[in-house]
Amino acid sequence: MKRDVQSLREREFDLLIVGGGINGAALAHLAAARGKRVVLLEKNDFGSGTSSKSTKLIHGGLRYLEHFEFDLVAESLRERAVQLKSAPHLVRPLEFLIPVYRGDARPLWKMQLGVWFYDLLSGSRRIKPHRGLSAAQVLALEPALRKEGLLGGITYYDAQMDDARLVLENVLSATSRGAIVANYVEVVDFLKVGGKVTGVKARDAVTGSELTVRARKIVCAGGPWTNEFLKLEDPGAAARVRTTKGVHVVYRGSLTNRAIFASARNDRRVFFIIPWKGNSLIGTTDTDYAGRPDAVASEAADIEYLLGETRRYFPNVPLGQAGIITTFAGLRPLINEEGSPSQVSRRHVIFESSGGVVYVIGGKYTTYRIIALDTLRKIYKEERSGSENYPLYGSGNPAASVKALVSQSGLKEATVQYLWDTYGSKCTRVLDLVRADAALKESLCSCSPAIRAQVVYAIQEEMAVRPEDVIQRRLPLGYLDCPSRNCRREIGRLMPGLSSA
Repeated sequence: MKRDVQSLREREFDLLIVGGGINGAALAHLAAARGKRVVLLEKNDFGSGTSSKSTKLIHGGLRYLEHFEFDLVAESLRERAVQLKSAPHLVRPLEFLIPVYRGDARPLWKMQLGVWFYDLLSGSRRIKPHRGLSAAQVLALEPALRKEGLLGGITYYDAQMDDARLVLENVLSATSRGAIVANYVEVVDFLKVGGKVTGVKARDAVTGSELTVRARKIVCAGGPWTNEFLKLEDPGAAARVRTTKGVHVVYRGSLTNRAIFASARNDRRVFFIIPWKGNSLIGTTDTDYAGRPDAVASEAADIEYLLGETRRYFPNVPLGQAGIITTFAGLRPLINEEGSPSQVSRRHVIFESSGGVVYVIGGKYTTYRIIALDTLRKIYKEERSGSENYPLYGSGNPAASVKALVSQSGLKEATVQYLWDTYGSKCTRVLDLVRADAALKESLCSCSPAIRAQVVYAIQEEMAVRPEDVIQRRLPLGYLDCPSRNCRREIGRLMPGLSSA
């Protein structure tokens, strides 16, 4: 599926979606599946904002039990099961360990009760049962953890995901059902007739051309940019979104064998230390942010906060700036309500403006499918479907087993397995490129199993426009330790004439 902006001109759609993050992508997918003529516009690359800056978890949200949001947790746990079934190549079970120390904000009995109730809410969808551990058992699992003051711990299960590719698979699912999607097309104004919004003016960032797109219904799934769209529609509109910043650090090497559910000593916040692509993902912060969403960045204080709290758990590991591979910052588009950032509800709100634009606010990544269903219900007055069948672009089994695909392609088994883990059943499309051109089976770099064919596939089938689209979201390589940067140079050679975003 190549990017085709020209097809947006001179036609009216049933539904125009502004914002190509996870909520907009899922809404496009579900609306197209219902036969609607759908267009999705994203001003940067799909998932390049908040939706690729998450902690990479599909989870019920154990900490929300503290705020008595039992229905939100139960709904999230149901959706966790849906995602594990829908995209097993992108969403996988992950074991968590909660070590509890003397003086922690949450005592051992409280954590044990919380995890027991968490499993109870999971019901038949529970991945594996939790397990209580003595201090000695905790250290047997993770010997590098601090021994002093350790009282015991608990293991339980949630799921880990590749957030950027989950967005992309929803986008590709939408296109496979007839939706027209375009990245790097920015909405710059609303078109109105009699006070009602009937379309948008937009600018193609690739060609610089301007266009108008008209639709019967318009949804803004702009995430942190929602307040800007509200002002664009009505300069007097009040802010409806409270943006809070979440910073993550990707640290060299595996600090742990499993995910660590940790409590910060400074502010009692929960944060995670998670194995991620051979390295460690540490995050996240949660602080109010008042600047432009495009300008959000990791700051020195954010990074030191995460490293400092991690040192408390791993005092004998020399954690310092030299071990950081990369950092990233994203904004949570929360409901604009009072309270500390970590206490603001992660529920979603859907409302319609006086001009008829439907705005989607708040929500958790895990419940993105429910948010899309509720948006459709708001627009078309339909009932929320009780079906948990949600096939994505790479769902299903490939036409042949991994071993058979190895034989057919001439690639190493580890490479074919890597392709399956990235694309699911669509890995055969990448292998077709290899069969057509043997040079495309060559690796991009020693830092990963990625091959040249994946870059060609990203351009031809996944609407990658700039090298950063491939490096950060299509593969992604941005989380890997690559001092040589050969992968980036090779991608640049395979995408001639395009500059890095």
